[in-house]
Amino acid sequence: MNRNIKDIINLTGHLSAGKISNAASLTSSYIRSRIGKKNHHSGMPLAISIEPTTSCNLRCPECPSGLRSFTRPTGMLDPEMFKKVITQLEDELVYLIFYFQGEPYLNPAFLDLVNYASSRKIYTATSTNAHYLNDENARKTVESGLDRLIISIDGIDQETYSSYRIGGNLEKVIEGTKNVIYWKKKLKSSTPHIIFQFLVVKPNEHQVPEIKKLGQTLGVDEVALKTAQIYDHVNGHDLIPEDPAYSRYRKGSDGKYHIKNQLSNHCWKMWHSCVITWDGKVVPCCFDKDAEYVMGDLKENSFKEIWTGNEYRKFRDSLIRSRQEIEMCKNCIEGTKVWA
Repeated sequence: MNRNIKDIINLTGHLSAGKISNAASLTSSYIRSRIGKKNHHSGMPLAISIEPTTSCNLRCPECPSGLRSFTRPTGMLDPEMFKKVITQLEDELVYLIFYFQGEPYLNPAFLDLVNYASSRKIYTATSTNAHYLNDENARKTVESGLDRLIISIDGIDQETYSSYRIGGNLEKVIEGTKNVIYWKKKLKSSTPHIIFQFLVVKPNEHQVPEIKKLGQTLGVDEVALKTAQIYDHVNGHDLIPEDPAYSRYRKGSDGKYHIKNQLSNHCWKMWHSCVITWDGKVVPCCFDKDAEYVMGDLKENSFKEIWTGNEYRKFRDSLIRSRQEIEMCKNCIEGTKVWA
């Protein structure tokens, strides 16, 4: 059976009648809002991202963690707060990604948190630079019940890889990948579904065919190509690929670079998902990396109070009215398929 189909079957296996009913409520309210151009919302989130930590061992040039450029504090997700959130959401929640900023494996409790969520029949995923997937962590990763493991690998040689993953070691990434694959086989586990994620930038775009071959050789389940978000893209940037198929941006007749997205006044993410920072702030999506648009604080209110509260209502209202009003939306590709 195709590995991607296996992953889809695994995901659907986490559904229940209550989760399907909730998904229907969210979808119908989103369609109603989009057609009527007026905010209507019902249901709880299908998916959330939660941040194990803002700390990171690398210094990637277009990442706030790598640049150490946050204005918000750095810290570790508290297990007790995490469990309270899961208790509030587990009846409706389908998909949980343990990632926002930072390297998840730096949180000592990370795999215990994965195990807790997995035991609640929630599909779990994470994204890692794979520098901490030693033999023990690889075994614990498989045993935790993690459903999806995204491994960032942005080059097939050290020079190319480290041009973006500054401070990184490609050998460690490959070794960590091999460790997880070994323990999947040893423990006869079908999970996690392992994805090599290749962030396509100008220095590595020529290696796209080779990363696919490397993934096949090592035995990962999938190789995914990802376009890079460039913050200061208007006048061009050294990271923007030559091949426009690999870029989020197009060069206009004015010589400036513009995002390909037309910024339609709707966004499915605002109806079905959100992000929770390590310290309990609820923000609308992964583009709010510095948590500038805080919808509420889980240390002060329940998740439902925040999700259905006034701040979220006003935010969805402004998005339906005009996405141009929201600064972080201007560099977003949600709703646009840039390339296959």
